Amino acid sequence: MLAAVTGGAGFIGSNLVDALVSRGDEVIVIDDLSFGHREYVNPAATFIERDVRDGIDLDGVEAVFHLAAQTDVQTSVREPAHDAAVNVVGTVQVADAALRAGARVVFTSTGGAIYGECPEPAVESRPLAPLSPYGIAKLCGEEYVRGFNRIHGTTNVVARLGNVYGPRQAASLEGGVVSIFLERLARGQKTVIFGDGLQVRDFVFVGDVVAALLAAAAHEGGVFNVGTGVEMTVLELHRACAETAGVTAEPAFEPARLGDLSRSSLDVSAAAEQLGFRASTPLAEGLARTWAWLTGL
Repeated sequence: MLAAVTGGAGFIGSNLVDALVSRGDEVIVIDDLSFGHREYVNPAATFIERDVRDGIDLDGVEAVFHLAAQTDVQTSVREPAHDAAVNVVGTVQVADAALRAGARVVFTSTGGAIYGECPEPAVESRPLAPLSPYGIAKLCGEEYVRGFNRIHGTTNVVARLGNVYGPRQAASLEGGVVSIFLERLARGQKTVIFGDGLQVRDFVFVGDVVAALLAAAAHEGGVFNVGTGVEMTVLELHRACAETAGVTAEPAFEPARLGDLSRSSLDVSAAAEQLGFRASTPLAEGLARTWAWLTGL
């Protein structure tokens, strides 16, 4: 098919583009390179440098994977208007362009920030209570793409992602905790955990997320959590990263930050039952592959 990937020069997007090209699809990458890297774009894809907020042309496209976003929680706390401009207005522009082209949108939302604190693994029907402007904006984006389904009879899909990690993740962004830990460990620098380290997350490898997005593109509508269904504390993750790096470094601790959740846990049974998707990459393998990319080993 002819597919478009917004944010296709970024971390998840470029990995997705590689998978689409590998299976024989024609791919258009749309990215303003504010966070993406031109060298990450598969040479077989057509690249368009453009900000989605300015509107895009999806003529002939059958599916658009909308990954272009402002993804950092702390940035959203400091600059909520900017976060909303990118994550709400940008999404409306993509949804409208897809509607005019007759294309299905696969919208990447957030499994953590959109649910708020989760005393138990969150199912997709759980009431949504985001605790950051980032989560609020992603919820607005969801409402637009799902609202278009109700209004126009489209079949857009929402994928609520866990904490994604893997090759090409930037250590400069606060959301990339795995890359941050591994890069600092590789350099022999101090690692920092904000809070007590007992915050619970679902860490999912980027290759598994790509598989889930491809499965979602073949499904007519729906909202799906995309993760492993395995809970892990940030302190446990740090220890796993240190083991991957072959060191015994202990982290420093600093106060928790506004907008950070204590517990983010996903129920992934809907994706398994309806998309046939289950994450298959063990954490140790995913960390090893990320370490190899980071260090060139």
